[in-house]
Amino acid sequence: MVLSDTIPTKKSIILITDGDTIAVRAIERVANRIGGRSISRSGGNPTPLEGPKIQRLIWEAASDLVLVLFDDNGHTGVGPGERALQYIATCKDFQVLGALAVASNSYSSVAARVHVSVTKFGQIIPYGVDKHGEPLKQKLPFIYGDTVGVLNELNLPVVVGIGDIGKMRGRDIIDRDSPITYRAVLEILRRSGYLKKTKTATSKDNNP
Repeated sequence: MVLSDTIPTKKSIILITDGDTIAVRAIERVANRIGGRSISRSGGNPTPLEGPKIQRLIWEAASDLVLVLFDDNGHTGVGPGERALQYIATCKDFQVLGALAVASNSYSSVAARVHVSVTKFGQIIPYGVDKHGEPLKQKLPFIYGDTVGVLNELNLPVVVGIGDIGKMRGRDIIDRDSPITYRAVLEILRRSGYLKKTKTATSKDNNP
């Protein structure tokens, strides 16, 4: 799936609350599938770049659709990943389509409210999942993770919960093009209206 080449006045971005090596590779693969770009340099444990540097990298990306990784590496409180995420999410240069809220393995982690989640089987459900992509037994609309707390403060249009990117007990491996992460990104594009906008732009371009 490759989206339109039409360039809007603002870059459209999706925030990803994971940044380990596997997540970086998985997001690169997904970004390529949708015709976008990823900011791999913002990945890491924790995120090694501050907001202004990530901002420049987004503008330099060769696509109007950019996936951006952030990671706190289990930092207590607001860590470098969340600080950078908050900076980018509130930057007026970008249109934030939504966020992928990635679950950790601890219920002691901060909880972020989600609109929906994607299970390890690719099902869309109205509550959270754990790091393996299994639905939470409590059936509450939350994801527990270490880089997600700031999402509650941002009033994002779409927050989709997901298990550990590129893993989920083999259901999201990179050799299979990370199908669960791909499904979650498509859900953000659909719910944000981005897909409809690009289809309309493409239609106009093809019918002068």
